[in-house]
Parts: sequence; C-alpha cells; structure tokens
Amino acid sequence: MYKYLLWDIDGTVLNFLASEAYAIRALFKKYNIGECNDEMIKMYSEINLKYWQKLERNELTKTEILIERFREFFGKIGVDTTIAEEFNEEYQVTLGDYIEFIDKAEEILLSQKGKYTLVAVTNGTKVAQEKKLRLSGLNEVFDAIFISENVGAEKPNKAYFDYVFEKLGITNKSEVLLIGDSLTSDMRGGVIAGVDTCWFNPTHKPNTIGIPVTYEIDDLGGIIEIVRRV
Repeated sequence: MYKYLLWDIDGTVLNFLASEAYAIRALFKKYNIGECNDEMIKMYSEINLKYWQKLERNELTKTEILIERFREFFGKIGVDTTIAEEFNEEYQVTLGDYIEFIDKAEEILLSQKGKYTLVAVTNGTKVAQEKKLRLSGLNEVFDAIFISENVGAEKPNKAYFDYVFEKLGITNKSEVLLIGDSLTSDMRGGVIAGVDTCWFNPTHKPNTIGIPVTYEIDDLGGIIEIVRRV
C-alpha cells in the first residue's frame, strides 16, 4: 500500500509549457525585441529540453544550462545574446505569474490530502517554483516540498532521492509512488531510487529509451485507480 506520493510539478501538476510561453512573450515585450511567435516558442522549448537533459546527465551545472539555453535561442533568432543572463533572471520570476493546472491535478491532490503524504519533487529553479507553488496554493496542499536547488542535487540522481527519503524518514520504499511526466528525470530517477513509478504520458510519446515504468497513464484520473488497488 502506498503511503507517500511523490509528485513532479512542471508538466505533471502545472502546465509548464503555458507558463513558459507566457513568460517569454511578456519579456520579449519588456525588452522590446519583437514578437515571439509560436514557431519561436516551439524552438525555445526544444532547446530548453535539450539543456535540462544535459543537467540530468550531469554534463552542465544548473547555472550554465539556464543561461546557455537563452544564448543558443537568441543566436538562432538574431537577438543580442549578451542579454541572456539578465533575461534568464527575469524569466525565473515571470514564470510564476501564470498558473494553469493540468486537467484534474488540483482535484486529485485535494482528494488525496490527509490520506497520503503528498510530496513535491521538482528540478525547477527555487525562484520560479516557490512563486508558482505559493500563487497556486500548492504550498498548502503538499506535506513536503523538495526543490533541487535546496536539496543540492537534481533528479534523477540518487543523492536527490536519498535526501528526500532521509528527510521524510522513509525506510520502506514499497510505500512510495513517484508520479511524473519525464522519462529521463522522473522515471529514471524512480528506477535509480528503487521505487514504483507512474509515467504521466498524455500525448502517448514512445518510450524510446527503454526506461522501465511501473504504470503508464494518459489521464491523471488513473492515479486514483492505481492507489486504490495497491
């Protein structure tokens, strides 16, 4: 029986892509660098994912990926790359200004509160995540929140999960279910940590890297059935 439900935030509970698009467009206006159209947003998202995966593989530091992603993006669209560091700082703050829940996420979390220990596990930056969690009210819903910058390690690294388990006093890993949308961060992290995983895959992406998952769902409502039958 699961007692601890570890929830990823971006892409699982909150619609990160919507917040991302809002923040970039708002800052393009603020910096007077033209309109950021849908094609540019898509390009940035792909660049951003590539850099976060570099972080997951411990190839770059978080500071490096946050700035380099914008340098690459700006270079490709003809924007002055020297503003990348300042732009990123403002972007972290602006990300939290737009909150949109993934369908059913808020209702499910509220229904689980008190029945399970609800834990937020996120690689997002401290500035962005603390604001998003506060403005969304999720800081009052989760029993514990672990932002990687505070932990000192990132998902999927074992050190991240060792820290979480130690702080929560978890000794029986069979009582833990990790829920997330990322194969490389959440699902791989769950495998490394030795816990059951639930891959939230609403767009039915193929598991091309062969990461084993315990459950796969395309609708968060599936979580209810999983925890009921275990």
